Amino acid sequence: MERFGIVGLPNAGKSALFNALTGGNAVVAPHPFSTTETNIGVATVPDPRVDALAAMSASKKIVHATAELVDIAGLQRGASEGEGLGNRFLAGIREVDAILFVLRAFEDDNVVGGNDPVDDLHTLEFELTLADLASAEQQLERRRKAAKSDKSLAGEVALLESAVATLSGGTPLYRAGLTDEQRAGLKPFFLLTTKPVLAVVNLGEEQVGDDAIVDAVRTELGDVADVLGVSVQLEAEAAQLPVDERAELLEGLGLGEGALPRVARAAYHLLGLRTFFTTGDKETRAWTFRAGAHAPECAGVIHSDLQRGFIRAEVIRWDELLELGSWNKAKEVGKLRVEGKDYEVQDGDVLEIRFNV
Repeated sequence: MERFGIVGLPNAGKSALFNALTGGNAVVAPHPFSTTETNIGVATVPDPRVDALAAMSASKKIVHATAELVDIAGLQRGASEGEGLGNRFLAGIREVDAILFVLRAFEDDNVVGGNDPVDDLHTLEFELTLADLASAEQQLERRRKAAKSDKSLAGEVALLESAVATLSGGTPLYRAGLTDEQRAGLKPFFLLTTKPVLAVVNLGEEQVGDDAIVDAVRTELGDVADVLGVSVQLEAEAAQLPVDERAELLEGLGLGEGALPRVARAAYHLLGLRTFFTTGDKETRAWTFRAGAHAPECAGVIHSDLQRGFIRAEVIRWDELLELGSWNKAKEVGKLRVEGKDYEVQDGDVLEIRFNV
């Protein structure tokens, strides 16, 4: 399961967001470093398509996609040099697949810290960039020595030299326009700023709907990251309510389904994760696969035997299936496509795998 690290300055709202997304109970307090250990939880990725298919099939069980979230100890200025909980913080980030920045915008005199989300972003990027620079320089020196006797390392040396030049200019690598090939080449070096980023601006309740605050962060990040505005406190309180009361509260505030589902879905898609479905009277389930995967690989997500003995997949789009009303009806009217090993599964496909082992 892919892991997303929730990263922010002390009192930015990291742990509150973690609790709201996972139903966890990480400590939340109005003082720095209430989180001193890494908390790990699993967040459900809400998807109305799953619920609609389950209702159609009268499924006894519904299983949504999930993603693992890691609430990492707060960073402060100087973390790259070991200040505060810097070393523990940085170690936690190296172990995740993507970073979810929490940037504080809410005002509260009782909670220590500033409330300029762009300033928060600059601090986080500065510390991650410095930490990467130190790591890349050390690894470059070792590769240069090794390359004297092993010419095959010349490509790694060139890649690290380019990374060091970018980082020396104060630019995190996710802002450097890396190609997929360059990103893959840097992966073995466990650098922090090669990871994809999602930013959550933590708004006060009275700031919800103030586009100017969120747009300032969007402008700063450009097209390198999605930015969402969320009142974490409000969403966390709503998350504690029964489903019907939660929906009523959010609807009454004009927030629709709320921001948490959007955060979960954005984090899920950040790593190129997509969803296909299986549905029947026993179970409707969302299955996670990487964009570009072919039918046998997706069959293997369900069970290795299905990939090993893959014959074909019967496929239909989820909305087309809903319109027809049942799998049997789709088969009767010839709407099920028969796809082979070369079929590239699309987000929203409903599959039935034929196999033989």
